[in-house]
Amino acid sequence: MRRTFKLDELDCANCAAKMEEAIAKLPGVKKVSVNFMAQKMILEAEDSEFDEVLRQAAETIAKVEPDCHIVL
Repeated sequence: MRRTFKLDELDCANCAAKMEEAIAKLPGVKKVSVNFMAQKMILEAEDSEFDEVLRQAAETIAKVEPDCHIVL
């Protein structure tokens, strides 16, 4: 499954790069792209694992930039 999410309060390109790198290392992630200019994240993972991968991605985003969150 591949889905696109809006990111709220993403404040810098460096943070976006750190998020993308950290999320890419999560188990179950096939592909991820965090775009600072568009304020979006594209996440691809197996259908059966997607909800758990998304939860872990949200936790990772909060660790990198506490004010940023995924708009569901």
